[in-house]
Amino acid sequence: MKIYIGADHGGFELKEKLRAFVEGLGYEVQDLGAHSLDEEDDYPDFVLPVGEQVSSEEGGMGIVIGRSGNGEAIAANKVGGVRAAVCASVEMARKAREHNNANVLSLGADFVDQETAKEIVRAFLETPFSDEPRHVRRIEKITQFER
Repeated sequence: MKIYIGADHGGFELKEKLRAFVEGLGYEVQDLGAHSLDEEDDYPDFVLPVGEQVSSEEGGMGIVIGRSGNGEAIAANKVGGVRAAVCASVEMARKAREHNNANVLSLGADFVDQETAKEIVRAFLETPFSDEPRHVRRIEKITQFER
């Protein structure tokens, strides 16, 4: 499975660490930027392409990173088919996958340390959607509204 990753200057350093970590877990990673630290860059320039790639592939997954993760999640969720969730703990990541079938993880580099971020990423990538009827029904309502 290919994992798409993107971050602005606020998440650049953490993105670099997480890219190597995710590759070490056996995933192929496509880094959509930023490819260098530029304090003047804008997160939509990196997050929206992640969302587009994720939504274009069956089972696509992505990781976006900024200072808080909030703007990144907001931007990613503008792309049809994306369900981005800001997660600051392993349990949040598990619930995002199990209950919401989230396909983009949004992290706030100012709120999680590198080791915690790695465990959140691992939980997000390894936790399957529960497929419980109530969760399927809720996601379908969101999908219908999106259309």
